[in-house]
Amino acid sequence: MSTPAQRAVRQSSGCPAPGGRACFYADLPLTDYRRALELQRRLVAARNTGVLDRDVVLMLEHPAVFTLGRRGGRRNLTVSPALLAARRIAVVHVERGGDITYHGPGQLVGYPILSLRSPRLAVTDYVSALEEVMIRTAADFGVHARRDARNRGIWVGNAKLGSIGIAIRRGISFHGFAFNVNLALEPFSWINPCGLQGIGVTSLAKERRRPVTMADARRAAKKHVTEILGLLPAATDLETLEALSARHSAAGSFSMAPDCPRTTDHAPRA
Repeated sequence: MSTPAQRAVRQSSGCPAPGGRACFYADLPLTDYRRALELQRRLVAARNTGVLDRDVVLMLEHPAVFTLGRRGGRRNLTVSPALLAARRIAVVHVERGGDITYHGPGQLVGYPILSLRSPRLAVTDYVSALEEVMIRTAADFGVHARRDARNRGIWVGNAKLGSIGIAIRRGISFHGFAFNVNLALEPFSWINPCGLQGIGVTSLAKERRRPVTMADARRAAKKHVTEILGLLPAATDLETLEALSARHSAAGSFSMAPDCPRTTDHAPRA
């Protein structure tokens, strides 16, 4: 029997079956990237040990930051460290798949801390499900986005509207997707997004030629991420999740030995 996520990506007009798995859903404010990354790592550890008995979805924005995935290097960042320092833009190396991407205010970032074991969800189906979340969210605002075989994520013409980059540890996914809503696009001109050359980057507001509020984008994304992944959300906040994850000591749990994490090779957002 197919899972809600599998059915969602195979039937573009279909809806997952009623019901689903309980999850914590945190609609967070602008959150420092490193703080969110550490929270994800602790939640993954807690999920793997059973301290945390349900999935978690973090939906947030970040202050300006470039992140480099496992394939990433500064060769695809074309501006000097001095300029980055002047703009107060950090550069962070992370364990997700992919190369380089940019996050900033006005970009909606989703981090599902999701067990792929219980729904027996294949990694490729999960990535397709995250793409579907962004495709349907864009459609809610009258923007037609599509997949592209060159690189996972969603596209409008030759411009990327949303990116995906995930990591998986013992069957638990983290990192996720980044969906460009209203952010300033200039920093994308300083990189080869996802390591690709000759492509553009766009936003929902640019394609609509009028502003989109982040509140509206968050509401639409929540509807689609919970439906497509088959989740029943219970609202929570950053402080509650940090207290919950603190019950499990993450010390030593996230050493980066080459054979420890299983990661996709898709650049995010995240």
